[in-house]
Amino acid sequence: MPALAFVGPVQAQATGPALDPVVITTQRLRESAFDSPAAISAVTREVIESAGPQVNLSEVLNRVPGIVALNRQNYAQDLQISIRGFGTRSTFGVRGVRLIVDGIPATMPDGQGQASNVSLASAGRIEVLRGPMAQLYGNSAGGVVQVFTGPDAEQPTLTLSGAAGPYEQRKFGLKYSTTTAEGDGITLDASRYDTDGYREHSAARRGQFNARWQRELSRDTHVSVVLNALDQPDTQDPLGLTRAQWEANPRSVAAPALAQDTRKTVRQNQLGSVVEHRFSEATLFTGRVYFGERKLFNALGIPPAAQAPATHSGGIVRFERGYSGLAAQLSHRITLGEGRALRINGGVEYDRMRENRQGHLNTGGVEGELKRDERNVVDNRDAYLQASWDLHRDWTLTGGARSIDVRFRTRDYFIAAGNPDDSGSVGFSGVNPVLGLAWHATKTLNVYFNAGRGYETPTFTELAYRNVGSGLNTDLRASSSRHLELGAKWKVDGLQRLDAALYDIDTKDEIVVDTNTGGRSTFRNAGPTERRGLELTHVVQFTDSLRSTLSLNLLRARFADGRRLPGTPERSAFAELAWAPKAAWGGFHSGIEAVHTGSLMVNDNNTDAAPAVTLLNLRAGFSQTLDGWRFTQLVRLDNATDRRYAGSVIVNEANGRFFEPALPRNWLLAVTASHAF
Repeated sequence: MPALAFVGPVQAQATGPALDPVVITTQRLRESAFDSPAAISAVTREVIESAGPQVNLSEVLNRVPGIVALNRQNYAQDLQISIRGFGTRSTFGVRGVRLIVDGIPATMPDGQGQASNVSLASAGRIEVLRGPMAQLYGNSAGGVVQVFTGPDAEQPTLTLSGAAGPYEQRKFGLKYSTTTAEGDGITLDASRYDTDGYREHSAARRGQFNARWQRELSRDTHVSVVLNALDQPDTQDPLGLTRAQWEANPRSVAAPALAQDTRKTVRQNQLGSVVEHRFSEATLFTGRVYFGERKLFNALGIPPAAQAPATHSGGIVRFERGYSGLAAQLSHRITLGEGRALRINGGVEYDRMRENRQGHLNTGGVEGELKRDERNVVDNRDAYLQASWDLHRDWTLTGGARSIDVRFRTRDYFIAAGNPDDSGSVGFSGVNPVLGLAWHATKTLNVYFNAGRGYETPTFTELAYRNVGSGLNTDLRASSSRHLELGAKWKVDGLQRLDAALYDIDTKDEIVVDTNTGGRSTFRNAGPTERRGLELTHVVQFTDSLRSTLSLNLLRARFADGRRLPGTPERSAFAELAWAPKAAWGGFHSGIEAVHTGSLMVNDNNTDAAPAVTLLNLRAGFSQTLDGWRFTQLVRLDNATDRRYAGSVIVNEANGRFFEPALPRNWLLAVTASHAF
């Protein structure tokens, strides 16, 4: 298991919290990242602020080994996020990776999630868990990404922010944070992002609001309430390009995008609460409840003639989705003496999604007659138990299991001549066991081995269509995977941190794209696949002012016959040299980054690939204080050598429009003004 528990700027000695932060994702308990027996990385607030305009997770996740976050330059389709090769089949949304924000799932019960509702402006840290331990989070084979809102300010603090870049990129934000005399912690953050888009027909606008209230109700009870909202109207979708189109003009748009006015409108609101109550020093209860709604309008690029058949669902998708969930967890610690303990952690989770989904004809972007009308419900009922037993002061055994039960039901209300009743249901159930052994070899060296089983159900979108006929694709099976991982974490000379992990994953019934044309994807189960990889992170604090970070991921992801898994780079790397002289005028700091992404196969047959690319990014920042105000400025030059490359690929796109162009050389200017009253 790899990983660095730290991937951000070091502000103190390397032995301090910057190299060894407290994390909670591994065993659902607060613990030192260095002592955590798993591959876990934490991205700090300093990294988030220096990495970009704070719009997309891809700005900051490129420095975490094992995870690939591809910015498609298409806000109608969100990011492509994969961990150890899981999630690359997704043509939109996030699959195979569990997303959690402030303890509230951003992934639906079927395993499909959205990264667009993550507010980076108020994020304090991001944790990324890979490997077998991630299986205890449920229906996700690759890993877990958790985002946490930053700490509340000790006194009323107002922050104004603005950012600008090419292609009419503009972002404005307003944040207020305080801790009251009564103990209420309050953070409010609102932002708006606009762009005309790099490519033709790719303009977007995104408004976000994130609010958190928290309070210690008593010495033993803490409660937090989180509200977030997303408003993204009329986001244009330029679709992918063929290789010839991409090479001729990467800013061009696919003809069906203009002919059918492809676009998307998304509105989402969510409210959730997390309660912690300590019954004793040894026993902690955690509970959560949340509710949300998501509304979507999506005009696809399907030609009108293709929508004519009676069984076709049309070229415009509408749905109104409600979702909710409950969870309860109890943690208990038993002291065994001689510095040893037994930690037991168990819980139950219930999540439910219900949507009204309709399809209409799309004729030149105009909504026409009804072609689809159904009510879909999916829920999960999961339970898990995990125990960590100190066999000796230097040896810890961890074991656990999670039962997964996911049920899909659809009721068809559009029945006509040639279009039969497609109502139906299907269920999936499995158990994810995990077993690990950690050796605390010295105070500066930890070694661990983990084994586990992963289980990933199809999403509702993947079950929706068949190649032949209509109705749920009940032939599609859940995939299961066997995970092995060997990792080490080493603090060298008190000034360095080296994390490394080797992993071996075998998967049965891998879910892959079968066809992908005209806005409609069908899926099938492939034969066995294998993933073999190495993750490495090295951080060095040369002086109080000079630091380097290096992360490397090598992944061999193949089908049984040797073909590469599409959308999965076999090499990715990040290197950074950061300089922040303490005595510098204006709070000067700077950095140089090199980012490498290997080639991306575009389909299962490996007939073409987006070439590998290495990018050079430069940044410099300043800060000043004046009359109680703190001002900061950040300047970035990304892709400084002006490389032409495809930022991502649309896997198995039937028309050959696989390529999604990335930005050429581009700049960013970001400023903030903050005042504590």
